[in-house]
Amino acid sequence: MNSVTDRRETALSAEELTAWTQQYAAEVRAGRHPVHADSQQRWHVRLHADDRADVWLISWTTEQGTELHDHGDSAGAFTVVDGELTESLWTPDGLTDIFRSRGETVVFDRRYVHDVRNHAERTAVSVHVYSPPLTLMHYYEVADGELVRRDSLWTDDPEAAAPRRTADR
Repeated sequence: MNSVTDRRETALSAEELTAWTQQYAAEVRAGRHPVHADSQQRWHVRLHADDRADVWLISWTTEQGTELHDHGDSAGAFTVVDGELTESLWTPDGLTDIFRSRGETVVFDRRYVHDVRNHAERTAVSVHVYSPPLTLMHYYEVADGELVRRDSLWTDDPEAAAPRRTADR
């Protein structure tokens, strides 16, 4: 077996991803994990890490968001703990905006491409689980109605800064 196969065999199922995000979301609501907000950049902290999954707590102030990305070979899930988020999801028909409200859980497989943003005035809080643990993210742009990969970043941090765009991109 190779390392990619090993990683996928130990990955959490969709049901387990859902259960993990909902469990950690309940812990955050109960005050077991303090949340901070930073208007300059998204605040985040890793709550758990092992060979099967990593769990992140993220706060989003007004207009904070990600860039269009996937999570490499990791599947995942996120639960909106508080507030509301807008997810721009890439589908065969293009980008579709989906409103995600408090308590909602989204589960996704490998190569799920999306951008998540807080367009509301109130700070949003979410819990994210990646399994196997995050090691790679790809960043995309839409050109002429097609999804185009523009960069990749080896990272274990879903909040790592995306590679800077150069003038010729």
